[in-house]
Amino acid sequence: MNILRFLVPKSQVAYVESDSTARQGLEKMRYHGYSVLPVLHPDGTYAGVVRDGDFLNLIIDTDFPELVDLEDIPLARLVHTANPPVRNSATMRELLERVMEHNFVPVTDDRGCFIGIIRRREIIRYFTERFLDEEE
Repeated sequence: MNILRFLVPKSQVAYVESDSTARQGLEKMRYHGYSVLPVLHPDGTYAGVVRDGDFLNLIIDTDFPELVDLEDIPLARLVHTANPPVRNSATMRELLERVMEHNFVPVTDDRGCFIGIIRRREIIRYFTERFLDEEE
C-alpha cells in the first residue's frame, strides 16, 4: 500500500524553520494550537521537531524572561530528532511502527526534503473503516 494516500502536504502543515527565533516558534505553536511542530532547515530538509515542553523548559531555565527576550534565542537550540521521518517510499509496516510512537510522522522525499506529514488519526480512521466494513 502506498503511504502517500495519507499524506498531508507541506503546504497544509504548520512548521517552523530552524533559523527562526524561539519567540517565532512559540508564537506559531500558540497560533495553531499544536503541541509539536516540525522544524525544517532553510533548504527544506527536515531538521526535527520542537515541543511545547521544550519552550516551557526554556522559560524556566532562563528565569522567566520577557517574551521579547526569546527573540535572542535561536530555535535550533530546542530542536529534537526523536521523531525521525520516513521516506515517501516507506512501507505500511514502517509507517505503523512510527505512528504508534508519535502523533504524526514526517515524510521526506529521496533528497531528504520535507513533503508533509501523516497523522495518526488518518491511519486509525482508515483501519477503523475497513474493520467496520468487514463486520457488517
